Amino acid sequence: MQQQSDLSFETVLGERVEDMLDACTRCGKCVEVCPSVKPAGIADAKPEDVISGVLELVRSGAGPEASRKWAASCMLSGECIKACDYGVNPRFLLAMARLGMAKADKELPERRRQGVEKYRDMGRDVTVLSRLQLDGEVLERLGQKSASVAKPGAAPDFVFYTGCNVLKTPHIALLALDIMDALGVSYQVMGGPSHCCGVMQLRSGDIEMSGRLGSSTIEKLSHSNSGQVISWCPSCYVQFTETTLPTLERQRGSRPFEMTPFLRFLHGRLAELKPHLRRPVEMRVALHRHPGIAGIVEAATELLAAIPGVELVDLKQPAVGLQSFNVAVLPAFKRELQLNELQAASEAGVDALVAVYHSDHRDLCAHERDWPFRILNLLEVIGESMGLYRHDRYKELKIMQDADQIVAECGDLIAKHALDKATARDVVVKGMLGDQPLPLRQQREAP
Repeated sequence: MQQQSDLSFETVLGERVEDMLDACTRCGKCVEVCPSVKPAGIADAKPEDVISGVLELVRSGAGPEASRKWAASCMLSGECIKACDYGVNPRFLLAMARLGMAKADKELPERRRQGVEKYRDMGRDVTVLSRLQLDGEVLERLGQKSASVAKPGAAPDFVFYTGCNVLKTPHIALLALDIMDALGVSYQVMGGPSHCCGVMQLRSGDIEMSGRLGSSTIEKLSHSNSGQVISWCPSCYVQFTETTLPTLERQRGSRPFEMTPFLRFLHGRLAELKPHLRRPVEMRVALHRHPGIAGIVEAATELLAAIPGVELVDLKQPAVGLQSFNVAVLPAFKRELQLNELQAASEAGVDALVAVYHSDHRDLCAHERDWPFRILNLLEVIGESMGLYRHDRYKELKIMQDADQIVAECGDLIAKHALDKATARDVVVKGMLGDQPLPLRQQREAP
């Protein structure tokens, strides 16, 4: 009989999927609690029928329209996971349904080509935007020249995995490292396009390549004293913890490491952190919330509450999705959510709207130009209380809203990194200024 270790990643993933399909009772509770259902236009469909259709999509790539819409509209909010009483992860099944639809729609060569193109575009944007902001020494600290270690010569306690896209807003990642330095945590930084989680290939329907890339990165990450990886990117976290790591564990018989989101890691060390929060930060702040990873909103709330001087204001706005990027599957809904939140923040008289993730920051930061409050990342507020500061060059550039001006402002770094100026401008136009779901106001006016 063939051993598990001899089976391919795709085969073992398929076994996991079959087990979950067998466990699903088609009760529909996952559909009932999902915040995507109404904006996706399927609120009138029977929940039992929708989830039954999803199981069909997983198995064959064919299914009813309401089920297809639900799968395509998943924002990864995670409410479905909490609603299931049978140990099923409906969010994972929806990812497998999208995989089934992609496989039914296109042959593997076309799916692979699409995955490669998306990966190359992402790699180009990350490379260019990070180099428009950072010199070689700082890029190296973020693991982009060689693997950087906080204490050279000593095996690190943790691997800090950035993912890719946070490098577009590098001040966030750098503050995470500064905070760990202050806490005396030793770490090795890994991330960027050379450490791909495989999520783009999964979205394109190429499970073989997704598993290959993810497994390669997992091997690179498996080298810390604690057997722990601290992750920043929520997309990478979901990809690894729900798809790749459980499949490798079943395939190999063991899990190479445990992965913890950075905010949960930091919250777990709140007692150690509090003595470093010495400086009062006199601000009324509202938290931009995404609940897709369990415990993140709660951790962010408690971290803000621990900062002397901070007054946390609840804007009473919906909290949906894994991060801002994932809400883009429902673009009109996303624009409505963002506008309502900006208006609520203005009416509440907050000093700052504070986000957690990098995609949230990219979406929101340029709105600082037009509204009477700042757009900050949570780590900037924590850092201010700790006496740590990293300049938000991304926001400064994006607020300019002029590609030629931005390229001119970054001329020295373009030359230093030998970037092609036309390519840099194209990335600024499409990957920075074009990355604006809710358009900025044309004129500065009172909200």
